[in-house]
This record gives sequence, structure tokens and C-alpha cells, in this order.
Amino acid sequence: MPKKIVVAITGASGSIYAKVLLDKLMAFRNQLDAIGVVMSDNAKDVWKFELGNDDYAKYPYSFYEKNDFYAPFASGSAKFDTMIVCPCSMGTLARIAAGISSDLTSRAADVILKERRRLILVPRETPLSNIHLRNMQIVTDAGGIICPASPSFYSLPRDFEALVSTVIDRVMELAGLESGGYEWGNPYFQK
Repeated sequence: MPKKIVVAITGASGSIYAKVLLDKLMAFRNQLDAIGVVMSDNAKDVWKFELGNDDYAKYPYSFYEKNDFYAPFASGSAKFDTMIVCPCSMGTLARIAAGISSDLTSRAADVILKERRRLILVPRETPLSNIHLRNMQIVTDAGGIICPASPSFYSLPRDFEALVSTVIDRVMELAGLESGGYEWGNPYFQK
């Protein structure tokens, strides 16, 4: 059954992760019924700084402003299955952990958790403080999934985007999508 996914992009460093996620979701649109995207102002600035463009505006998804509480995924009745926050800033993680619904990203995460649906946070921060770790524990205890932006190397990625894809393929699998990514021990992927 097609899924409805919310993608939130925050101002954490790692815009390449958001770009690869948006690209991969395009390739798997046949598995999706709806994609809603919300970006913070900082996310737009970081994207421009790190990737040198504003191509996020070119994706054919439904984009919502950070304070648009009329967005469909601001309510559980819209039945969005999954929310992916990528990259996830520590401030966003803290607001989600504390249940503070001060913007559309934190409200949507609150809705996903209260409806017992799938919330996937992709933090890229390092090192982590005890506060960060406690917030991750709180979100995990509430049913969320913490998937750090820690790429793998055993697939022998050929370039930077392939390296980032090792994380995003895992995120897609956690979201219940068939990503077609590298699988350890699968002879199809052996060189």
C-alpha cells in the first residue's frame, strides 16, 4: 500500500543527506501516495552554503512553511505513515523529545509519535553531549528511531553521493520502502 511521508529538513550541517533523500524518494514515487516537505529557514541557508544552490525549490513535492499548522500532516487524521527528519539538528531533537510543538516540524513529529507511527531522526552532530544522548533516549522510548548519519564503507562507495546513500538507503528501509541499496552478504552486490 502506498505510503504518505513527511520529510523535515532542519538547519544541521549535512544538506547532502537531504538532497540524496529527496532524489531517492523521486525514484520510488510508485511506492508513495504523498510526500510533504518542510524546511527551516536555517536549512535553506545551510543547503545554499554547503551545496552552492537552491535546488531544493525544484523538487515536485508539496512544500509547507515552517509555521503552517494547516499542513495535512499537522493532524493525525491525515494518516501520514512516516516522518523523516534529515538532517536533524540537536535543537529539533530536543524540541521533539520535550513535546514542544512550536513549529510544523515539531508538531508533525508530535503527531507521528502520538499516533504510534514511524518517526526517523537522522542526526549528524558530533560529538554528542549527555543532553543529546538523553534526548535520543527519550525519543527512542517514545517509539522514534535514531539513525545517525554515519556512512558505511563495506559497499566500497565510488563517490561522495554513493557514500551518503549508504545512510539514506538505510533510512528508506526503516521507512518501509524498498531502496535497492547494498545488502551485506548478497552476492548480487559483490564486486
